[in-house]
Amino acid sequence: MAHFSTPEGKSYEAESATVRQLLDIWHLKKAIGATVGGEPVDCDRVFAEDTVFTPLFPDGEEGLHLLRHSTAHLLAHAVLRLYPEAKFGIGPAIKDGFYYDIRFPKPISEDDLPKIEAEMRRISQEKIPLVRSELSKEEAVKKFSAMGEDLKVELIEGIEGETLSVYAEGDFVDFCRGPHVPHTGCCKFFKLLSLAGAYWHGDEKNEMLTRIYGTAFGSEDELKAYLRRLEEAKARDHRKLGKELDLFSIHNEGPGFPFFHPKGMVIMNTLQAFWRKEHVKRGYVEIKTPMILDRSLWLQSGHWDHYKENMYFTEIDEAPFAVKPMNCPGGILVYKNDIHSYRELPLRMAELGFVHRHERSGALHGLMRVRAFTQDDAHIYCTPEQIKDEIKAIMELDRYVYQDVFGFKYYVELSTRPEDSMGDPKLWELAEQCLKEALEETGTPYKLNPGDGAFYGPKIDFHLEDCIGRTWQCGTIQLDFQMPEKFDMTYIGKDGAEHRPVMLHRTVLGSLERFMGILIENYAGAFPYWLAPVQTKLLPVAAEYLPYAEEMAKRLKEQDIRVEIDARDEKLGKKIRDAQIQKVPYMLVIGAKEAENGTLAVRERSKGDLGAMTFEEFLAQTKTEFNPL
Repeated sequence: MAHFSTPEGKSYEAESATVRQLLDIWHLKKAIGATVGGEPVDCDRVFAEDTVFTPLFPDGEEGLHLLRHSTAHLLAHAVLRLYPEAKFGIGPAIKDGFYYDIRFPKPISEDDLPKIEAEMRRISQEKIPLVRSELSKEEAVKKFSAMGEDLKVELIEGIEGETLSVYAEGDFVDFCRGPHVPHTGCCKFFKLLSLAGAYWHGDEKNEMLTRIYGTAFGSEDELKAYLRRLEEAKARDHRKLGKELDLFSIHNEGPGFPFFHPKGMVIMNTLQAFWRKEHVKRGYVEIKTPMILDRSLWLQSGHWDHYKENMYFTEIDEAPFAVKPMNCPGGILVYKNDIHSYRELPLRMAELGFVHRHERSGALHGLMRVRAFTQDDAHIYCTPEQIKDEIKAIMELDRYVYQDVFGFKYYVELSTRPEDSMGDPKLWELAEQCLKEALEETGTPYKLNPGDGAFYGPKIDFHLEDCIGRTWQCGTIQLDFQMPEKFDMTYIGKDGAEHRPVMLHRTVLGSLERFMGILIENYAGAFPYWLAPVQTKLLPVAAEYLPYAEEMAKRLKEQDIRVEIDARDEKLGKKIRDAQIQKVPYMLVIGAKEAENGTLAVRERSKGDLGAMTFEEFLAQTKTEFNPL
């Protein structure tokens, strides 16, 4: 007899049993699968020896991934019924949902999605089992060739190994590793969201398929809550608000290269002023390095071998040069320009460096994914004994910026050595241990992200959570023993001999352009007073009060308050509404009473009418606003 059990203490004995049978015996009706030894398994898998099962539910991370992967198959099944000539690429579960890449006989539009979704619901109600079988690669090629699935055949031929798994869902057959839900009836709460073009294998040289995006959840309430968040996200879209608030624009003449308008530059310059102030306080010096540097530098740094596909190139005097995708090699040349003593270390060099990276056109997205951006970089050169204290100081700066200044929640990931890493594995182990100890000694919870470090060193990444629950990766700390070796960087130690410094790469805001996009969406365009492009708008009721408004504007500007006058011949109500639409923090109404008494009728964008104030009283009111500058 075999003994079957769960970590919670449920148990059963039998000669053999399937996962589904055990889940039924244990009255775990809502479970859609299970894991064994940390690996998910199908419900029809038979076990005949002692086994511990961890049930999977759709409200957990692994269970939700399983559900969404199966819903991607449900989508493809519905498409096959409606468009029998369609051919299928890949259909994975992704963060927040799933997609499927499909070649349609004729183009479809988003108007066709409700029809496909309705067919998915019919198939769901049929509760069709998902049946797994295994085929040899030769059998699989033959099977999918007979079906005319050339995209699947190409995928199968590229897979290593002699056997692969195939799932049949009625007349729809797909090959994938699985596992899947027991039947289509498990996929009840889903929504098709959008479609887009997607190059096969992500290569612009290949044909473009139609990618249908969708999402799925384990309950109707969760689905509705997610769709509400999507609607809120649409209202907060930084591209839409950027246009409405006149902050930036994107033009066909510069795809991926944003144009910042005057009001957008106010925000950008204010962020940079804040950045500079905090770095001066923390002992950083600021440098600036060129945008174009000789190819030999990028060969030496390793970027040529590990990052060339993301770089832009040019020639100067018939010699090859590269436009910098990162600031670190230029910063290293600044360090090497002088001989350094241990007394100078740690040496903290910061740079607001403008970098260029080649992004595929399909990946470009407003300010969030661009081809040129300002990186708030810093490189810290220190002794091995100083590493942990420097990491802790960076973490404290991050906490202050993210939490105290901008009010974000955040979480931390530790990313370790990737496959394409360079350098001695022992140095990698030492670097990873230093980062781990700094996190643990500061009591910082973190998630391990194996294999996702930079090619020259492991890293700590900071993920911010905005006001509607989305996360954004911004800051990073990378510990690098490789670059100092490659560039033969040294300092003179206490013993008078040359020693190798350790290099810390770090950003706080990351890309300033992207961070600005995050702020636009997080605040829905209603920036805090200290960041608002226009902090105060004067609204004269009639032209005769314009001179008084101009006098007030002059006095406000003398106090470094950003101010505009709405001198249009419009009714007061429209002026107030327009100022509200522009998210101006304070509106100062000026009419006969205000001009006569030398006062201002103050309105705040969220609180409304604050009453009459003298100039000095309003100035005191602005001083109560949070301002880290």
